[in-house]
Parts: sequence; C-alpha cells; structure tokens
Amino acid sequence: MRKKESFGKLANGLEVNSYLLKNANEMEVKIIEYGAIVVSITTPDRNGKFADVTLGYDNLESYVTDTFCFGAIVGRYGNRIGKGKFTLDGKEYQLSINNGKNHLHGGTEGFNKKVWSAVNTKEEPTDGAASITLKYISKDGEEGYPGTVELTVKYTLTNDNELLINYSATTDKKTILNPTHHSYFNLSGDMNKTILGHEVMIDADKFTPIDKDLITTGVYAEVTNTPMDFRTPKIVGKDIEANYEQLKLAGGYDHNWALNKHGKALAKFASVYEAVSGRLMEAWTDQPGVQFYCGNFIDGTAKGKNGIAYAKRTGLCLEAQAYPDSPNKPDWPSPVLEPGKVYIQTTIYKFSSK
Repeated sequence: MRKKESFGKLANGLEVNSYLLKNANEMEVKIIEYGAIVVSITTPDRNGKFADVTLGYDNLESYVTDTFCFGAIVGRYGNRIGKGKFTLDGKEYQLSINNGKNHLHGGTEGFNKKVWSAVNTKEEPTDGAASITLKYISKDGEEGYPGTVELTVKYTLTNDNELLINYSATTDKKTILNPTHHSYFNLSGDMNKTILGHEVMIDADKFTPIDKDLITTGVYAEVTNTPMDFRTPKIVGKDIEANYEQLKLAGGYDHNWALNKHGKALAKFASVYEAVSGRLMEAWTDQPGVQFYCGNFIDGTAKGKNGIAYAKRTGLCLEAQAYPDSPNKPDWPSPVLEPGKVYIQTTIYKFSSK
C-alpha cells in the first residue's frame, strides 16, 4: 500500500508531499519529496511492538534547516572531496566548500536540499509491497559539478521487510557521481538512548584511514588487531573511545570500510543488532565501500521527532558508497560516469527480530 499526503510547503509556496509505504506485515516507511528523505521506518521488536527506528523531524521546516542529512539521499558525491577539487581529462573543477576545507555530501545545496519529482504516483503494487520512484535533474555546473545528471531513486518496501533503494542515473557530460543514503538508525526505537550498545558487523578486512581534515590518505589499512575490526559482531561502545589515532581524528567511528565483496552482484556487507528490543537490520550492496558513522557530531541542537533533542551518538549510519575522495585517488574504484553509460546502484536494508 502507498498513501500520499502533504508534508508541508516551502517558503516559496511549493508543496512537498509524503508517501507512506506499508507492506503486508504492517511495517511502514515514510518518504518525502524534499531530499528524497526517509522520514521514518516503523518496524516491530521481538514482541511485535512497532517503533520508528530512524532519526528525523516531524515537519518540513526542520528538514530545510537540517545540517545532519537525516534520512536523505546525498550527492552528487556522498562523503568528502579534499578541498573540493578534482580533475577530469586534464580540467580541474572546483566544488563548493561546506565542511572545513572540504566538499561534503554534494555541497551547500546538494541533493538533500532539492525537491524531487515523484514519477510513479499512479503505480499500485498488487502483492502487498509498495514503492515510490523519485527523480531529480542536476544541471551542469550545480555546486561546481560538470554535466547535467538525471537521477532516479526507487524505494521499495517488500513483504520480507526489506527497504530496497535502487538508483539509476545518466549524464550528458563526463562527470563524477556517488549518491548514498543517509538514514541514522537506532534500533531500540527510543531516541533518548545512544547506539553504543548496538552490535555491529562489517564484512571488511580493510578500511581507508583519514588525515586531520578527515580526508582519506589514499592507502588501505588492515583492521586486524585494531578497534576498526567488525568482522565478528561487536558492541559499538567497546572500542569507540580507544586510544587510537584514527578514532581521535574523527571523534569516534566516521570512516570508510573497503568491503570484501562488491561488484555487479549484491553482497551482504553489514548487520546491526539491538539486544533489548531484539531488532536486527542486515544490509546488502553492490558498492565498494561503506561509511560507518556513529553520530559523533550530533550535539543536542537538532530537535527531532516527538520533541526529542538528539544527543551525541543517538544514531548510526551505514552509507554504501564509492570511497571518499576517490576522484583524487586514481588507484581506487572510479566514480566517473560518462555519457551513454548508466549509473546503477542497489542497497538493501532488511529488518527482522530475534
């Protein structure tokens, strides 16, 4: 089932709609046209009690002023590009700077600050699952990026309690593209609690270290015998305050893991378990990396749903992506998209309990 409602109006009078997706198991996902944002994911615990497991806001105005990218599709380039510069075919491009010295998540007015168009509003799923497809056209020169990019993102809620995110994009000029989804998950369903007790698994033998400006250094580092090893499920809070340079630089976990399995086939890359509620989230992608972020910079200034002021580490992100600053690291998987080619990405978050 899918239900369309008004979520509010922007200052210019433009109405923004929401789409509530509901499956045969009564699980619900709400998405809005602004930022292609997932506002809520409501799923049951082991006792069948439903709760929203994502951070976000009750109103459109808060999303307009939001700086944390709660629930959004970010881009054109998710994550950081050092000094906002990259070179394509000998030409240097300067992107907007919005994160210290760097470009982050597409810039000051990236995909998360745009109104997307719903393109399948008449589609009515017949199997109990539900979907909505949103489209955004990013014009040549937007935030400094070359080429006009046409991007669609299809959200599907299946009867297996999976949230499928399918991306498809084309360009009329050689460019770079790396959109990702930026939900903050808290499987307890209680946003007054931190995620330090969540148990996380990431299928990666290596991660990409950062410098003092949080830019990847261009090398791989083994996770073995470090706090970055999540190959066996581990409580987030176990090592997050360890005396380890990489954690000190980022104020905790805010790094890209180089996934062991990636390519055209989907592979399970992570899981998150919250023992009190019994909620389990498993994740699949075809991307080479995942940014595992633990909300280190959330500081209580964001007044979220139900009036809760979100504190530090009350949500965690698993952002499937190309590696940060890849345009400046030629040996890494390329984020370049050329005319005539189609960018394809699939990421899945599956919810259950045990």
